[in-house]
Amino acid sequence: MKKTSLLLALAILTPVFASAASIVKFETMYGVDGPFVGGTQIRGVLGDELPWTIKSATGSLSTAGDLKISVKGLVFSDDDVVPPELRGINDEKEFRGMVSCMSETASGGVSTKNVLTAGFPATKSGNSEINGKVKLPSPCLAPIVFVMAGSEEKWFAVTGFEMEAPKPKH
Repeated sequence: MKKTSLLLALAILTPVFASAASIVKFETMYGVDGPFVGGTQIRGVLGDELPWTIKSATGSLSTAGDLKISVKGLVFSDDDVVPPELRGINDEKEFRGMVSCMSETASGGVSTKNVLTAGFPATKSGNSEINGKVKLPSPCLAPIVFVMAGSEEKWFAVTGFEMEAPKPKH
């Protein structure tokens, strides 16, 4: 009897788990910097008004809207425009994850849909484990993942990377 119940439960649950495929997996993010500081938007979202740097970030997004981001060292940059007392720290108590998708409108046009997780604790050293759920639009095309401020509608990091300039040979 127990074996039959277990098999029945697995048969019912297997399609649910199988249907949540991975849309995006990433191992790098880009901290808001350069022309993205303050004035330039990505999918309608402004970067923070000060530059940030990030040591590492990994994450994934599933078709079921499960968003996981492991953030390490997301802090204000050591830059002249950053007040000295903020350099190298995070002043936010929480980070949120955001997914931005291109989608269809009811009239057949194209629109940007941005969906946010709840806030997750962030340390002063810029570490956070975002493990949230978002309601993705259908369709969700060209998704971009952001780490957002906990208290503002501004991004601190976004999926992407910047190559380091080659060091000159001596």
